[in-house]
Amino acid sequence: MRVLRRALGTLLVLGAVSCTAAQTGDARAGDDPPAALTPFERLLPAPLSVRAGGPGYSFGPGTVIRTGPGAGPEVRRVGELLAGQLRGPDGPALPVVAGVRGDGIRLRVDGAEDGLGDEGYRLVSAPGGIDIVARTPAGLFRGGQTLRQLLPVSGPGTVPGGTVTDRPRFAYRGAMVDIARHFFTVEQVKRYVDQLVPYKVNTLHVHLTDDQGWRLAIDSWPRLAQYGGAGEVGGGPGGHWTKEEYRELVAYAGERYVDVVPEIDMPGHTNAALASYAELNCDGKAPPRYTGVKVGFSSLCVAKERTYAFVDEVLGELAELTPGRHLHIGGDEAHATPAADYAAFMDRAQQVVGRYGKTVMAWHQLAGARPAPGAVLQYWGHDRTSAADRAEVVAAAKAGHPLILSPADRVYLDMKYEAATGPGLSWAGYVPVARSYSWDPGAYLAGVPESAVLGVEAPLWTENVATRAEWELMAFPRVLGLAELGWSPAAALDWTAYSRRLAAQGPRMEAQGIGFHRSPDVPWTR
Repeated sequence: MRVLRRALGTLLVLGAVSCTAAQTGDARAGDDPPAALTPFERLLPAPLSVRAGGPGYSFGPGTVIRTGPGAGPEVRRVGELLAGQLRGPDGPALPVVAGVRGDGIRLRVDGAEDGLGDEGYRLVSAPGGIDIVARTPAGLFRGGQTLRQLLPVSGPGTVPGGTVTDRPRFAYRGAMVDIARHFFTVEQVKRYVDQLVPYKVNTLHVHLTDDQGWRLAIDSWPRLAQYGGAGEVGGGPGGHWTKEEYRELVAYAGERYVDVVPEIDMPGHTNAALASYAELNCDGKAPPRYTGVKVGFSSLCVAKERTYAFVDEVLGELAELTPGRHLHIGGDEAHATPAADYAAFMDRAQQVVGRYGKTVMAWHQLAGARPAPGAVLQYWGHDRTSAADRAEVVAAAKAGHPLILSPADRVYLDMKYEAATGPGLSWAGYVPVARSYSWDPGAYLAGVPESAVLGVEAPLWTENVATRAEWELMAFPRVLGLAELGWSPAAALDWTAYSRRLAAQGPRMEAQGIGFHRSPDVPWTR
């Protein structure tokens, strides 16, 4: 059944999914204008539970943010960041003060709130103020993002009375950006972080290297960025990030409780590296730089010890720059590497990751080799993926390897919405907004229990995405559906209810200057 609407003062019940509409992806929002949603009903992702009722809190001039008791510097930092987000460029001052006595927005960490987990929170709104309680500062931050959605897009106003109790379904809720095929600056990626955090995305996967470009400076191998980074698809100038720019992104994301997962793809997708250093090629000859979009033709030389010095030094520098626990080593589409060589290479690459104290993450092709203990596999298969490939992934999951689900015909953001979409590709089929949302990660792969699913991620590949406008058109609004699939309880995953919540986000995306795709399946307000 659908999510039930209740009058103010009653519990918002999140009903079970309407499987018929959800699984086909053909459901439409309907022709009749929907009734106006209350602020709680507009929240995206849908929270675990809401009890709406009573008068709310009037937010405006004179409002303060209070932290405590005993709040440390991190809680104060959450308060300062929330103050900036709520204030905006022209809003009222929001002082952050110590202590939770008095009206205002009160932030409090309570380690006894075991039911909330590491990112959950409880938000209570009443005339005397708003209380946000969590076990961790990260939970306080997530609660603050919910508060932002309860306020009018224009800024000050009344936060409705009631209680939101919330926690995520999956620990990993990610988005991936490919800066290798077309180069994008740190500032553009930071903008994406800001667009994602209101929807509780907590991981940014950055695809740093590929055949067309190497995008991060490596001191021990300087030509990787200097030469290998000087190009992109179509022959543009490319570019690369300095180490300091990468650190800046990692810090910026980390302040917003978003972990950065860097990816150095290997042993395939490596032409930019092979062009930069002849010694990485088995014949000792460097190929020309590549500006096309074909895949599967390049490979590091598995037989050379120099290759493993390269892997060690590159991953060592990357590990030093990255505080998060994961390093992604790619491993997909290594068609130019014989299967036995692929397995041998990945054995050694995984050992390097472990030596630097990190956990391996790789595309699901690693399941066909020998995944290291605890290695995380990212599944990008789709409805036409062979039964044998799926079986390898299921077996790896049953052997204890957590899965991140990124089915290409659901959440690859570079897939066209329809034939008329300007940028993007269609090798996995067209992916309209309804199809992108209408699947259940916990039941997606037959034979894989929900407990084996670490989370979900929406990749945005850039073979045919070259500008910020194209990036945002392809990502929005589909990435918001991914955010809900990762956060909200399974019972809330209903397309009709979601399409209305999504429509309510239209004015917020417009206020951010996002040129999003106005799907005809969504009852946008105009």
